[in-house]
Amino acid sequence: MQARWNGAVIASSDDIVTVEGNAYFPADALQADCFRPSDHRSVCGWKGEAHYYDVVVDGQVNANAAWFYPDPKPAAAEIKGRVAFWKGVQVARA
Repeated sequence: MQARWNGAVIASSDDIVTVEGNAYFPADALQADCFRPSDHRSVCGWKGEAHYYDVVVDGQVNANAAWFYPDPKPAAAEIKGRVAFWKGVQVARA
């Protein structure tokens, strides 16, 4: 699977975990130079507190377009160390 935004591949992996229709990529599958930490947070009742990254490609910023759970609740343990996308990031088979 690949995640693309603004014409660039920002993540690529065959090791995907799908939860609620979202593909979670291993953190080491991300192109590190395309991500910067965000202060944004949200809470899911069964997964825990989500943290976000801004996606940055060619000077364009897609704020809070990637999220992860640094300390997921036990029911969501399978997504620890993984990142998912939204806000126009296209995820599809490579």
